[in-house]
Amino acid sequence: MPGIRPAISPDDFVGIEPHGSVLTGWRAMYFTDRGIEELVERRGEEEVSLLWLGERLREFVDLNPEFETPIERLATWLARLDDEDDDD
Repeated sequence: MPGIRPAISPDDFVGIEPHGSVLTGWRAMYFTDRGIEELVERRGEEEVSLLWLGERLREFVDLNPEFETPIERLATWLARLDDEDDDD
C-alpha cells in the first residue's frame, strides 16, 4: 500500500553486530534500546492513555503479524504490572 512504511526496514539493521547489539560509544546497545531511546527522545514529554496505546499495538500487529506473540506478552505484562504475587 502506498504511504505505509514497514515497521522494520533493512536500513534499521545497519551497524548491528551478529549478536544483536549496536556499538554506540563505550557500550553496546541492543537493537530494541535504539527504538526505546528514540521513543523517549521524540515523544517522552507526551501523555497518552492506555486505550490509545492498545489501539497502536493492535495496528502494529495488524501490519506486522509476526510480532503478535511479543506484543501480546508486553500487553499482558503491562496489564498485570501492579498485581500482587500469587505465590502466597
